[in-house]
Amino acid sequence: MTGNNNSRNNRLLDIIGRYKPAPWRGRYSLSHLFFNFYLLVMGSFVAIAFFADFVISTAVKGITDDYTGRFMRGTIVLIEEDLFRKPRSQWPKAIASLGEKFTYKLDIVERWTLKLPPKQAEKLDNGELAIDADGDIIYHRLKQTPQILVVGPLSPDADPDRPRTMPLELRIRLLTWSLIGLCLAIAVWFWVRPVWRDLEALRQTARSLGDGHFETRAPQARSSAFQLLTDTLNGMAERVQRLIATQKETSSAISHELRTPIARMRFALEMLVETDEHAERERLWQMMEVDLDELDNLIDSSLTYSRFEREQPELHLTPVELAPWLEEKVDSMRILSRAIELTVDSSALPEGQHVELDLKSMPYAITNLLRNAIKYAKSKIAVSAEVIGDRVHVHVDDDGIGILPEERQRIFFAFTRLDRSRDRATGGYGLGLAIVRLVLVQHGGTATVDESPLGGARFTLSWPLLQNVT
Repeated sequence: MTGNNNSRNNRLLDIIGRYKPAPWRGRYSLSHLFFNFYLLVMGSFVAIAFFADFVISTAVKGITDDYTGRFMRGTIVLIEEDLFRKPRSQWPKAIASLGEKFTYKLDIVERWTLKLPPKQAEKLDNGELAIDADGDIIYHRLKQTPQILVVGPLSPDADPDRPRTMPLELRIRLLTWSLIGLCLAIAVWFWVRPVWRDLEALRQTARSLGDGHFETRAPQARSSAFQLLTDTLNGMAERVQRLIATQKETSSAISHELRTPIARMRFALEMLVETDEHAERERLWQMMEVDLDELDNLIDSSLTYSRFEREQPELHLTPVELAPWLEEKVDSMRILSRAIELTVDSSALPEGQHVELDLKSMPYAITNLLRNAIKYAKSKIAVSAEVIGDRVHVHVDDDGIGILPEERQRIFFAFTRLDRSRDRATGGYGLGLAIVRLVLVQHGGTATVDESPLGGARFTLSWPLLQNVT
């Protein structure tokens, strides 16, 4: 039994050790985290901005072209009328003269030299104004002639004859994006820094737990995003620490408890070999059967206790009528009570009173209390039940030696030994009442001990009548 528990402890430590983080593998610095996150956010922001700009530009292009055409139509008509007052041979000279008076370029070209989109070409041939794809050059057919008046580029920056400089719009955009990038970098830094500290704290805590220091706990998270993870890690560490402590305590206690019946059996076997008397051999066989029963009870109780302590079993509540259910559980124990008077009193219960309980675990609590009372009662055990408020109370009284007030709290914990002969004289090993406590905790109730009206101990189980009330 001890070997199995030690083996489970070693396997648990081995599994946890496998998750020990390597010193540098996969480790990123704060700057790595910052730049990765910043590039992701900035890249996403730029992509969204450019996409939005493209959509908006496409949507308003038609409106802008229409506005440009209406704005320039009067000027173009005046230029056209001025040209037709002169002979066609003088048009180049007239256009050159007019071009000096405007801030944009004027020119006359042949129709066949232009390559326009089909839609704009159709508008041009129909006598309407055509605009190039950039919306910066306007084309107008001079009445029914094959010559085309070219107005533009309207933007000074688009004029190829002017010195090339960075367009003002582009300069404004670059400045705007630089300021946005700087502000975003500051915001990302102040957001990433506490996140990195929380990640580093969690990593250090995980490494310490992997080294076997289960008392280590992660500090309070600076970022609310990691608070739940921190609480979960600390809860896991606390649970693992408690499980290992329980396993060690259980292994040590069970090892100690196994010594006595094993020593008695070894002594009985040695005596059995040395004696030929039939009566003595029968007595020794009975002694060994009693020791085997004690070992069997110890193993069964320790497995039950470990199951409850390791993890709370799922609670399957069933409504039952309390009086007949309690009578049935007491009847099943009468065979063990020998000459002790064992009574059940349900008169304080309302007629047909139902309670909710787990039919698999609650019998452990009742039978263990009755076994405990049978061990120490002198002549009488009284079981009673009553309802107080919204809780049910089941009392088990005996007329034994009782329990001192200073010992009543710790008696419900595993392997508790009282300072008197209550346990030693009867061979108890302190698991029955611990199981009772765990069962009642499972039901949201309590197990307590007090002085009995019969003169011994009164054990009381209390739990809610209805546990599924919202």
